[in-house]
Amino acid sequence: MGNIHYWFTSMSFSQRVVTLRKQRGLTQQGLSDATGIHVQQIKRYEAGSSLPTADALKKLAVVLHVTSDFLLFEPGEREPEDDMKLRFEAVAAMSAEDQEVAKAVLDAMIVKSQVTKTVAQVIQTTGRISKTATKERKG
Repeated sequence: MGNIHYWFTSMSFSQRVVTLRKQRGLTQQGLSDATGIHVQQIKRYEAGSSLPTADALKKLAVVLHVTSDFLLFEPGEREPEDDMKLRFEAVAAMSAEDQEVAKAVLDAMIVKSQVTKTVAQVIQTTGRISKTATKERKG
């Protein structure tokens, strides 16, 4: 599929927190209540004047439904870059409704892949049976 550059790619930690908080329908106070991090600290994170401790980062990631890596790093800063992981992180940042659509599409693709493999196996098995039967008739 090539590289997909999500609009989160060029965002800083503070911008990501603000954007994700708003996508989740949370106020700064709501994020504070959900994480147990003081609202003034949330404001500092969003202003870019402070970075979270590891414990605070974990709380933010859980409440915002993303990984801590997603909050902290640009895609090129992590090695190795995993395109599928980035895609799933982008889906995690979507609304619940959009996530359900993405799940349905993924489920359909998984079923399609499984059916394709099964059909290929049946065709391969049928071909072997046919060749064996032909040899037995000739023999």
